Amino acid sequence: MNIVIGSDHGGMNLKSTLVKYLKENDYEVTDIGPYSFESVDYPSYAVVVSNYVVNEQADFGILCCGTGIGMSIAANKIKGIRAAVVGDTFSAEATRAHNNSNVLCLGERVIGEGLAVKILETWLNTNFEGGRHERRIDKISDLEGQDN
Repeated sequence: MNIVIGSDHGGMNLKSTLVKYLKENDYEVTDIGPYSFESVDYPSYAVVVSNYVVNEQADFGILCCGTGIGMSIAANKIKGIRAAVVGDTFSAEATRAHNNSNVLCLGERVIGEGLAVKILETWLNTNFEGGRHERRIDKISDLEGQDN
């Protein structure tokens, strides 16, 4: 499984922890940066990770920033992305099983590294249930590109 991961300066430490975990567990990892703590704009990284996912260059994406919120807002602007900010394992399981999320957003200033690894592990090991949830995902997809 190929995972693409990115962060801003506020999520660099968490990103490093998750890259290490993924590699130790035999995931193929593409780290798109940044590689220093110099201030960067999170939307720039959210769009790169999202494009990897929608163009099927990666199976899933992970984005880290201070809260996960900014990254999720930016990523969800990309057609085909279902990015979820997650802070617990129950939500990690639910967003994969029911929402078929394809980008996980985590906040370094909100959760610790140990919990983040458990969330990631849960998220990666949960499959989309389909069924009645598929109809709802289709409705979300229908909203993309609409003028509301």
